[in-house]
Order: sequence, then C-alpha cells, then structure tokens
Amino acid sequence: MALGYVLDDVFVRHRPPGPHPERPERLVAVRDGLRAAGLEQRGHLVAVRAAREEELGRVHTAAYLADMSRYLPGKSGWLDPDTYFGPESWDAALAAAGATLDLTTAVLDGRFRRGLALVRPPGHHAEADRAMGFCLFNNAAVSAAAARAAGAARVAVVDWDVHHGNGTQNIFYDDPTVLYLSVHQYPFYPGTGAADEIGAGAGRGATVNVGLPAGCGDTEVLGAFDRVFVPALMDFRPDLVLISAGFDAHRADPLAGLRMTEAGYRAMAERLCWVADQVAGGRLVALLEGGYDLGALSRSLVEVLDVLDRPGPRDRRHHDGPREDAGPDDQPSREGRAAVERTLAAHRGQPWAEPPPGSLGPGESRPEA
Repeated sequence: MALGYVLDDVFVRHRPPGPHPERPERLVAVRDGLRAAGLEQRGHLVAVRAAREEELGRVHTAAYLADMSRYLPGKSGWLDPDTYFGPESWDAALAAAGATLDLTTAVLDGRFRRGLALVRPPGHHAEADRAMGFCLFNNAAVSAAAARAAGAARVAVVDWDVHHGNGTQNIFYDDPTVLYLSVHQYPFYPGTGAADEIGAGAGRGATVNVGLPAGCGDTEVLGAFDRVFVPALMDFRPDLVLISAGFDAHRADPLAGLRMTEAGYRAMAERLCWVADQVAGGRLVALLEGGYDLGALSRSLVEVLDVLDRPGPRDRRHHDGPREDAGPDDQPSREGRAAVERTLAAHRGQPWAEPPPGSLGPGESRPEA
C-alpha cells in the first residue's frame, strides 16, 4: 500500500489582501521541496473536490456554514484581525476539507497506508461556529468525524503546531472516541491548552495538553512524546492517527519561540508511525497546519515525507526518553520536565499517566510499551 498525497494549485489561489504570514508562497515552497525529494514517484496524487455541507456539518454549525457561504465566495475581507479571505478562498477552503477527508477515508479503507495532505488554509483554530487564527474550516476535525462516520471506533488527533489547536479540542471536548493530544508553546496564542484542560463529561481524559515555555526544543518536545503521547496513544489504541502538522515550532520560524529542528520533526513522525504500526494497522494521515519560514517548512516536510514513505512495520524497538538525534541538549530543561509532570498530574488515574515503578522523579524513563 502506497502513500497518498494531496497537492493542488487551488490552495495557492487563497491569497491575502496584503502582506501576511499565511501566504501562497508557503505551498509553493512545500511543493518545490517535496517534488525535488521525489514526492511524485513516492506517492499517489488524490484528486481535490469540495467538501459537502453535510460533511462540514458534522463539526461546524449550520448557521456558521450559511454565513460563510453567503459572505466569502468571490469576495475579500477579514473575519477577525488575523483571518483573511480572498476571491478564491472559499474554493480553497472547501477543497482543503474535502480532499483531506477523501485522503483520510482512503487510508482508513486500505487504499493507502499513509497520507500527506498539503493544503491551505489551515484549520485547527477554526471552531464549530467561527473562523480564527488564519483558519476557515477545521480540516482535521472534518476528517476525524468522517473517519468515525466511516466506521473507525476511535480516532487520535496529534497536534504538533506551535499554537494550541483550540478548535479541534473544543469540537471533541466531550467525545470519548476522539483523543486529542497537543504539544505547543504556552502561554501563547490562542491562550488555551493548559494541562488541566482534559475534556468534559464522557470525554474527560480524552484531551491531553503539554504546554511548553518559549525556548524549549527537540529534547523537551520529544520528552513529551515519550512520557505522555506514546503511552496515551498505546492505551487508547486508535484505528487511525491524524497529525495536525504545523512547522512553526521550528527555531527559524518568525511567529513563535520554540526551538525545534528538522531532526525533531523527523523524530516525532517516527514515533507516531511506530504507534500507528502497532495499534492502527499503519493508518496515519498528516495534514499541513502552520509553518511560516519557507526554508524550515520545506526541509522539515521533506524529513516527514521520508518517514511516511517507509514500508510497513519495522522490526525495531521504540526507545522512550530523549534519543541521540533529539537535538543539541542531552536532557530536557527543568521547565520542560515540569510541563510534562503537570500533564501527568492532570491525568492521574489513567493507566498511562501513572509514575513508572521505582521512579526517581521528573524525567524518569517509562518502561517500554
């Protein structure tokens, strides 16, 4: 089973009315970098089509969809101080949601092993009833809901964008069938994503947030994966893993203060592919969110493509804790360890969040899954 991918010029035609970090050049840089890395030989292109109202309506309100369909097509303007739309933004937004949904269901039913959706506008800030943070429709949420409707019992959404995905979290906050996990800079825009935001009602425990302070990098982020995300995912055992793959936590990105590198993005992708191979039949789809330094965005996505393009389960062990390729620091900072401990404390009572036997304190490695 091959890699499926979404890439189309419709996403380039979503244009701001003036200078803006979420600009068409982002997708041009991604396209050129991935084509040079052999994307077209390594994967199969998935046709783009507009999401239907009933598909969007699984996660967005009818009133919001009606307003968007009335105000956006063929027009330009602003939905909030950050979020613009241009004459072709409506078509791009519908295509981003529809094509990502189709790629996700193709992975779910076995036509592809993994998927990579190179779309814009991004989506994870979009709430059920409003656009925000450059996002019009919540592509990850639309795809997760479609997977559930297609028969997936459990879906995990892992968000590694530097900004917390408030929209995705809130859409599924009381839903125990969708596990939302986010590692992000905190406190930072949009102001959500504290460790004690863990879900509500039947969904209590199915929202997992690790908020890291500015200055943290590969070592701290991968520590969050190894101590929190991988154990939580293995316990949840999703049928499908979706990645809200933003690349604005890169050290070169102009909008934030985390210090990730290309090696760190590769290592996150390796961990999630390992999880998908263990519990989800390899089924994993990554979809583009943020990332505003063009070179860092392109290089990091080439690393992720290389991981996604690998064949099925490999005979290797997964190592918990920081790895040799995690980054320049050997151990997570005190602030990074504290952030992980806050998340674990918020989820006490969950089997995956209990301290390992004989733990000597923050930073202690967990037993292997």
